[in-house]
Amino acid sequence: MPDPHFTYPTTRREFLRQSASGLGLIAFSSVAPAFLTHSVSAKVPKAEKDRSILVLIQLAGGNDGLNTVVPFEDDNYYRLRPKLGIQKKDLHVIDDQIGFHPGCSEMSELYKNGDLAIIQNVGYPNPNRSHFRSMEIWETGSKSNEFLTTGWLGRYFDNCCSGTPEEDPLALGIGNDMPDVFLAGDAHNVFSLGASRGGATGAPTGMVEAIRDGDYSASTNASFLQHTLMNTMVTERKVIERLRGYNAMAEYPNSNLARNLKNVAALIASGQETRVYFVSLGGFDTHANQETRHMALMRQLSPAMAAFQADLVAHGLDDQVLTMTFSEFGRRPSENVSGGTDHGTAAPLFVMGSQLKGSLYGSAPDLNLQKNKDMTYSTDFRSIYSTVIRRWFDADPKLVLDGKFKDIKFI
Repeated sequence: MPDPHFTYPTTRREFLRQSASGLGLIAFSSVAPAFLTHSVSAKVPKAEKDRSILVLIQLAGGNDGLNTVVPFEDDNYYRLRPKLGIQKKDLHVIDDQIGFHPGCSEMSELYKNGDLAIIQNVGYPNPNRSHFRSMEIWETGSKSNEFLTTGWLGRYFDNCCSGTPEEDPLALGIGNDMPDVFLAGDAHNVFSLGASRGGATGAPTGMVEAIRDGDYSASTNASFLQHTLMNTMVTERKVIERLRGYNAMAEYPNSNLARNLKNVAALIASGQETRVYFVSLGGFDTHANQETRHMALMRQLSPAMAAFQADLVAHGLDDQVLTMTFSEFGRRPSENVSGGTDHGTAAPLFVMGSQLKGSLYGSAPDLNLQKNKDMTYSTDFRSIYSTVIRRWFDADPKLVLDGKFKDIKFI
C-alpha cells in the first residue's frame, strides 16, 4: 500500500534524508526527478544566487512600432497615416524627434530615469510576414531561409549551462505553451506555468498514482514519461509554494501581464535560480480599429513593466534582472481602409533594467516610402541577442548564433 502522506523530495537535503545518501532513489533514476539524481551522483555545488536573469516579454501579433515610438517631426509619418498618426501634443516627448504613445506614461518615466532603452528599427534581412514563421525566426535566431529546431536560448543552455545542477528550472515560461525559444538539443529543467490558473499543466491522476504505487513500466517511453512527470510534479510544487504569500513592494495594475510579471518577481525574490523567464501579451495584430486596441495594449504594457521594475528595485534585485520585449514584426507604415495597419517589417525593441548604459540606440526608420511599401530595418535582432549573451550572460555568442553580429552597448 502506498504511503498516503508521501511527498516527493524537492531539495537535495530532503532527497538524501529520504533515500540513504541518494543511493535508493538513484536506483530508480528512471522516475526520480532529474536534478536530484544528477546532482547527487555528480556532487556538484549549488548554483550562485546572484546570477544574471533575463525576462522576455513577447508582444504577440506584431506591435505597431511607429505608433509606439512616434516620429512626430517626420512629415512622411502623417502622410502615410492621415487618420492614425498621433499628434505631438498627445505624446510623451522623448527628444526633438520622437515621443512615446499616449498610453506609455510609465515607460516614458522609466526612459527619463535611465531604466529603459529604445533600440530603433529592429528587424532582419528578407523579412517574413507570416505570424508563425516570423516568430519562429525570432525565437530560434535563424536566417529567414533557415529552419532550426532549437531556440537561441535553448542553444545557450546547451553550450553554456551544461553540467550545472538544475534543482530549480533553468527557464520558466508563464502561459499555456512552452515557448520555442527554450527548445534545446539536450534535456534541461524547463518549466511552463499556466497563466490562467496559476499552475503547471497537470498529469493524468492514474499516471501519478501508478508512479506513487511503484507500478513502473519496463517500456522506454513509459520510463521517460514517468521521469518527465516526476520533474514536473516536483517543480510545480516548489513554484506554487514560492508564489504563495509574496509581499509585492509595488502596486501592480489589474491585468494578466501585470499578474504574470508579479509572479516572476515573486520567484526571483524567493531565490529561485532560474536564468530566464518568459511572459506574453497578445492582441497586437491590429488590422482594424487600431487606435482603440493599441491604446488598451499600451495601457497594459507600460504600467505592468513599471510596476515590475519598481518591485525589483524595492527588493534590491534590480541589478540582477534585464527585461526585454520582442514582437514578430512591426506594422506597415501606411494605414489601411479599416482603421488599422497590416503586417510590416521592423519595429523598436525595449530593454529595461538598472544596468543600462544608455537610452536610445539605432537609427530611426526611413519613411520616405510609397503607399503600402515596407520599412528597411537598420538593426539586426541577432545583434541584440549577441549583446545579451556576451554582456549579460558573459558567454560567447559564437556558441549560440550562426554568424558574427555587432554588439549594441546598451549594457
